[in-house]
Amino acid sequence: MVFETIQKAGTMSGPREILFEGFTESEILALPKEDIEAMVLTGQSVVFRAGSATVLGQFRVKRNALRIELAQIEGGGEGVLLALATLAKRYAQLNGIEEIEWIVHAVHCAKPNLKLRRVLRRRGFVVLKLQDVGELYHLSEKVPGDADQPLSTDAKPAPHR
Repeated sequence: MVFETIQKAGTMSGPREILFEGFTESEILALPKEDIEAMVLTGQSVVFRAGSATVLGQFRVKRNALRIELAQIEGGGEGVLLALATLAKRYAQLNGIEEIEWIVHAVHCAKPNLKLRRVLRRRGFVVLKLQDVGELYHLSEKVPGDADQPLSTDAKPAPHR
């Protein structure tokens, strides 16, 4: 899959829309639920392009929660995480999913992305230490029924060594 960044139709200097493997957010949301479940929500690792970034992640729905686990993000910088969060929120709202759980393995990287760390902290991610996984960034968000409401954060900081 390839993600590209394109200008929104009709504007030359306006905001850019991030494509996921060549698809817009609206095109992805228009796909049949069964196709998204079979291709994306498998719980298996997948490498995909979002804008100029290459992302390694896993996606699944369990107990009415969409779990997004990101192991690696290379490149980007144009708002890929925000675009993915917006897509996830809209997908959850359309499918009656009540929560989005984020797990981002970016605490101890060989080449740390300081901008990503700032973005995660600003969005409310906290560092948690899981026994079998190690330290990671975590955020759990309730999904509002109204697409115009912001997501609320339920994550609470855990002790961090």
